[in-house]
This record gives sequence, C-alpha cells and structure tokens, in this order.
Amino acid sequence: MARLTVFFAWLSVTLMEINTIGELLHSSYANFAMAHAALSKKVEKYGRTEYMIRARLYAGLNKQTMNIGPLVHDERLKMTLPQACCYCGSREFLAADHLIPKNRGGANSGDNLVWACRTCNSSKSDRDMLEWLQKKEQFPSILLLRRYIKLAIEICRERKVMDVPLAKAPELPFSLAAIPRSFPQPGELQLWIIDLD
Repeated sequence: MARLTVFFAWLSVTLMEINTIGELLHSSYANFAMAHAALSKKVEKYGRTEYMIRARLYAGLNKQTMNIGPLVHDERLKMTLPQACCYCGSREFLAADHLIPKNRGGANSGDNLVWACRTCNSSKSDRDMLEWLQKKEQFPSILLLRRYIKLAIEICRERKVMDVPLAKAPELPFSLAAIPRSFPQPGELQLWIIDLD
C-alpha cells in the first residue's frame, strides 16, 4: 500500500500538464523542496515523504496558499557557507558573478550575486547559468538552483507574467527552456558545490 501511495504522489506531479510560466517555476521549486528533503535525510532515492512534499508545495504555490522562502535566507547562507566558486568549488581568484546575467536583464543587486572563480566566470560570461551548466552536463547544486528559481519567480511576478502560457512567454532574462522539470535522484545531487559538515 505504501508503494502505491508513493507512486500516486509521484504520478500526480509528474504527469500534470504545465501550461504557464508560473506552473513551470512552481514545479521546479517543488522539485527543489523534494530534493532538499531527501538530501537532508541522506537517502539515495525519493520516497513517499519527499513526493508528498513536492505535491503539496506545488499545489499550494499554484493556489497561492503557500509561498517560496524569502531570498534573505539565501543571503544568510551566502555569508555562512565556505567562500568558494558556486559552480566548481574553487577557492582561488574569486569574484562576484551575476547569477542571472545583468546584460540580459538580471538585477545588479546582492540577491543576484554569487561567488565565481575567474575560470567559471569567464566561461559562463553572459550566458544563462542553467544553459551553461547543461552544456557542461552538470546539474547545479540544490542551494544554487533554489536561489536561481527564487530570482526567476521574483522577476516573473514583477513583470506580471506568471499566468502567461509558456507558448506565449515574453523574452525573459533567464531561459525558461532550461528550468529543470525533473531532478536526478538524491544520490546524484549535491546540496552545495563543496561538502558541508
């Protein structure tokens, strides 16, 4: 019976149609919460609890009975996490990088700034972080992806495009096509780019 419940929780979010920008972003944020819960419990595969977290959060975000966490939590983490490139973990030749590129419309604010080494900063340049990592066949760390999705949601709310169908999406400073619709199993994910004690 428990396996059947897990299957239906997984199925309810996996098979749903994602039609709007908001549904896509909420789905990815709910997947983040599922992955974060699994990583916190140090499990190798998603189970009933994680699928239920995802399903409830996705429904709550779409019904506006739940909210994403504030960016201030990410800012606190930025001050307490070991100072390292958020893309490769290097601790040398660090500089601030705009997570969502400034010249594509990303904000020039602390919320949008992350540490990047000279090599990653140069390689990424003004490209979308998710597109750049996909080309490198690398899935971002969960905490970095959380910040990115929060920024994307904030941008879309400000521009009042959350209810716009994906087929009619306006140009945005980030790539909607690169927003992950599914996440790897927890055993294949990293909470942060370097191990945290």
